Amino acid sequence: EDYTKAEADATKAIEADGRDVKALFRRSQALQQLGRLDQAVSDLQRCVSLEPRNKAFQEALRALGSSMHEKMKTMSCTDSKVEQMFRILLDLDEKDEDKKQKAAQNLIVLAREEAGAEKIFQSDGVRLLMQLLDTAKADLNPKASRRQVCLYLQTMAVLAELGAPRLSAVLGVEHEQVSLAACNLLHVMFDSLKEGLQKDFRGKEDAVVLDSSRDLKQLIKHLLELLVLEGASAHGRDNALNLLIKVVPRKSPKETNNSLSLWVIDQGLKKILEVGSTVCGSLGSLPVTENSRMSTSVLLSKLYEDLKCDAERENFHHLCEDYVRSWFEGHELLGKLRAIQTVSCLLQGPSEAGNRVLELEGIMDSVLSLCASVCEAHQLVAVEALIHAVDKAKRASFITANGVNLLKEIYKHSERDSIRIRALVGLCKLGSAGGTDFSMKQFAEGSTMKLAKQCRKWLCNEAIDAGTRRWAVEGLAYLTFDADVKEEFVEDKAAMQAMFQLAKSEDRSVLYAVASTLVNCTNSYDHEEPDPQMLELAKYAKQHIPEQHPKDKPAFVKRRVRKLLMAGVVSALACMVKSENPALTNSCRELISRVLLALVEEAEDRGSVVAQGGGKALIPLSLEGTEVGQTKAAQALAKITITSNPEMAFPGERIYEVVRPLVSLLHLQRTGLQNFEGLMALTNLAGISERLRQKILKERAVPMIEGYMFEEHELIRLAATECMCNMAMSKEVQELFLAEGSDRLKLMVLYSGEEDEKLRRAASGTLAMLTALHPPICKRIPQVTVHWLEILQALLLSPSVELQHRGAVVVMNMMAGAREAPAQLIASEMLEILSVLAKDKDKP
Repeated sequence: EDYTKAEADATKAIEADGRDVKALFRRSQALQQLGRLDQAVSDLQRCVSLEPRNKAFQEALRALGSSMHEKMKTMSCTDSKVEQMFRILLDLDEKDEDKKQKAAQNLIVLAREEAGAEKIFQSDGVRLLMQLLDTAKADLNPKASRRQVCLYLQTMAVLAELGAPRLSAVLGVEHEQVSLAACNLLHVMFDSLKEGLQKDFRGKEDAVVLDSSRDLKQLIKHLLELLVLEGASAHGRDNALNLLIKVVPRKSPKETNNSLSLWVIDQGLKKILEVGSTVCGSLGSLPVTENSRMSTSVLLSKLYEDLKCDAERENFHHLCEDYVRSWFEGHELLGKLRAIQTVSCLLQGPSEAGNRVLELEGIMDSVLSLCASVCEAHQLVAVEALIHAVDKAKRASFITANGVNLLKEIYKHSERDSIRIRALVGLCKLGSAGGTDFSMKQFAEGSTMKLAKQCRKWLCNEAIDAGTRRWAVEGLAYLTFDADVKEEFVEDKAAMQAMFQLAKSEDRSVLYAVASTLVNCTNSYDHEEPDPQMLELAKYAKQHIPEQHPKDKPAFVKRRVRKLLMAGVVSALACMVKSENPALTNSCRELISRVLLALVEEAEDRGSVVAQGGGKALIPLSLEGTEVGQTKAAQALAKITITSNPEMAFPGERIYEVVRPLVSLLHLQRTGLQNFEGLMALTNLAGISERLRQKILKERAVPMIEGYMFEEHELIRLAATECMCNMAMSKEVQELFLAEGSDRLKLMVLYSGEEDEKLRRAASGTLAMLTALHPPICKRIPQVTVHWLEILQALLLSPSVELQHRGAVVVMNMMAGAREAPAQLIASEMLEILSVLAKDKDKP
């Protein structure tokens, strides 16, 4: 609930009438939830003085007084602990490092408690923690930063005390754990600033910082400056990029304000490009990691996607072009290398901007000429740019005509594996231009298989560094469009294991290539069966018709999936999902979701997928990413929930996280199969516990379930009715069947008389449960339809024992739970039917 709004509304009512006890009581409850206990007590005392005989007010005041006493007791105990821990940590004469470590750990525990966090803050904790950061004890520094994370409610005060420059400076330190801890702190502070924590105060005049947007931009400005700061560490630079990715772009297209992205583009796009254009090993280059350029590409891509109109995009293009020109014109070789490196970075991110820059005069010529350079570093930059340009449609035809021979020459004659493997990837991209179309072969027969064999050889060669072996996976990501390559790859267990190990390594830039390769091997990309009439028309018009490779038929795909499972693909995918690196983009998440959905297609494989962590990995995939990716992950969760014991597949609290993804499958834009599987999975969950049923109710699934009870497709209609049968165990759902103007009960009675036995079983089961748990429904049944009696008789006369049992339970409940119904039942042939059934010894 919004307690702040409740408190504000009650205050307005009290201002209008100071003796309004209801408003005073409501405000005291709101203030209590907001933690302002002294003010809540004052309001309750006012209530008691106005109505001294009101027992509710007296009891509330007594309970609140007891609560305040407990808090004061906890605070007094906590105060001495906090002071003791700070004394130990700041004592320069204390030589016992273990004692200091324990003191830091105790502060962690104390800061997690409300009383502890409040005491740390009141005890000038921010200054003392910064004093700890200034010490030379690197192992204590991360703990100091973690203390500040626990003080996120005081974000504004922390910012006012420390200042943005100091915080960003800590982010750029050499000690990796300190930098990461500072990154976590800044992330919490960014979230607090964006949400505007000053709304919890009575008015803006009481806020610690009045303008959160100004401080937000101030923090971002310092992050942008950190990107180009020569003294900043490589991992600190990566952390700054990660923070910008998380906090600058809009979370959803539904948010209309993209002013923060526009401000970052205007103020810092060139600083971001400085990181993307860095040539490792060159004079004056910034310290970067193997993930820095990928992170830069992701940030550029997200900023570009956040733009809303052509004018904003045109400004982005102009800034990129100006930056590239500034390096390309008027500089020597190093300037050209920086310009080409920028092109590579843009092609990996906002490719439209990369294409625009690639078309600048002299850029492509320089790329082709530097590919023949004798310097390995220069050749690497040029070949990578050429490779990234290959799969961009605007340049592919030019490169096909001019670059293939060059790539072949580099591949054949270069003595450096790092160069040859990149040239090979370029050839792989060109060779896969036909995609999955079996009739579109770019190279001579057998050439693709030779390229794939060389990629696997390099992939398995542990003597080559991981950064170079990553390019082998890039090549396979393109070559595995060919079904022959897929078949050979899944037979090569060593190659699969090597790829999975790379996926688990620190170089996260390989994630997309691994996911793409697995999507190809499992055929989990979207493909529609062509309309036969359109095929005939295409043949008549002599148009090209795509052909499926014989080894892409379902039997081959099923066998490949089984081999991947045996090789341990699920544990690799689960490890990929855990990554918080920007390389795990929404597109990458979607690819992983597709693969996991393919892996659980067969019911017998689902247990293995869950055992290797697939079920756990699917939950975050179903809640974050592209809409398609979330839907695929939710469908995979549904398949697991249908055939497995949900309590074992999703132990503990995890089972409640599954509900929302499953409910999303009920939306009208989903396919009929997804609707059906979502209903079946929810049916299983609804039968487990009342808490799960309440979670389903909270997600507003009941109206959607009701809607599918009218579905024409008999299986979807049956699944919805079965789901409603289990949901009917909840009191709230039972009340819905008695709502005025509702036909819910009528529908259940009529469905109990349908020809479809399974539908009758579900509907009559719902009636049996409703009449047992909610007796007023017994009275309503004769009122909803004149056919109720004959429907009950038909249930009792059915050859199905289950239907007879359900009918007998309904009749028994109606005899006990209504006044008019027993007379009507006795007046009919119901007693004779029951007597016959009672004498049948063959039935229980």
